[in-house]
Amino acid sequence: MAKQQQPISPFKNFLAGGFGGVCLVFVGHPLDTIKVRLQTQPKPQPGQSPLYSGTFDCFRKTLVREGVRGLYRGMAAPILGVTPMYAVCFFGFSLGKRLQQRKPDDVLTYPQLFAAGMLSGVFTTVIMAPGERIKCLLQIQAATGETKYSGSLDCAKQLYREAGIRGVYRGTVLTLMRDVPASGMYFMTYEWLKNILTPEGKSVSDLSVPRILFAGGLAGIFNWVVAIPPDVLKSRFQTAPAGKYPNGFRDVLRELIREEGVSSLYKGFTAVMIRAFPANAACFLGFEIAMKFLNWVAPGL
Repeated sequence: MAKQQQPISPFKNFLAGGFGGVCLVFVGHPLDTIKVRLQTQPKPQPGQSPLYSGTFDCFRKTLVREGVRGLYRGMAAPILGVTPMYAVCFFGFSLGKRLQQRKPDDVLTYPQLFAAGMLSGVFTTVIMAPGERIKCLLQIQAATGETKYSGSLDCAKQLYREAGIRGVYRGTVLTLMRDVPASGMYFMTYEWLKNILTPEGKSVSDLSVPRILFAGGLAGIFNWVVAIPPDVLKSRFQTAPAGKYPNGFRDVLRELIREEGVSSLYKGFTAVMIRAFPANAACFLGFEIAMKFLNWVAPGL
């Protein structure tokens, strides 16, 4: 495993992670919209066709009906939340690594990197859960033809008015179930790929842009292979009417498997995989660029 050249700085990771998250949202949000609409489309009545036959059909219909703006529906919520969320995500990962080091130059094993990544998933849920709830509701309302919420802030206000803070944080357990193992896989895969892509005798900090993009994109794919089933359950639960699933994700899981089979847990798979590579490649490239800048302007921070 390649050796790190810089001591772990949670504060620098916090700043660089925020910039990486903004890069991720701009690249990946359109396909996130498609993913949520596919995951939450109603089951067709007997003899009727589904609202969307697949990823490309959903993409085409969204463009025709709503234009490019439709693909970026609900982006205000993740943009407002993504900077602190990814800042906290990378902070949590760096803190998890630092807590497992006995000395600043200790090189962690891959299971230790996985554990550090899981800690980042716990950290981000506080920000992620309400942002995901608002984003999903805004993404599906355009497809249903109803306009209940005028924007992210209005959606948050209405949710709070209707059910208090619990209404805003609905789906938190499912967000944890998705993000804790997926974040472990995400960061461990990225660090593993960086190490194997680093030429002999070179430092991981000198990795070329194409190799960073490849490692980041593939890490995103591994992340979503783990995350899709709980993500489907989360999207369904967060957009369902109040009281529909009194026992939480167990009711959602039973309904999905009973009515649509086990394959329904991978709804939106194509959209997720198309989005995962470029969005996460952009995220990690943004993070690495920001980290190099911070190391240059404040080497002792």
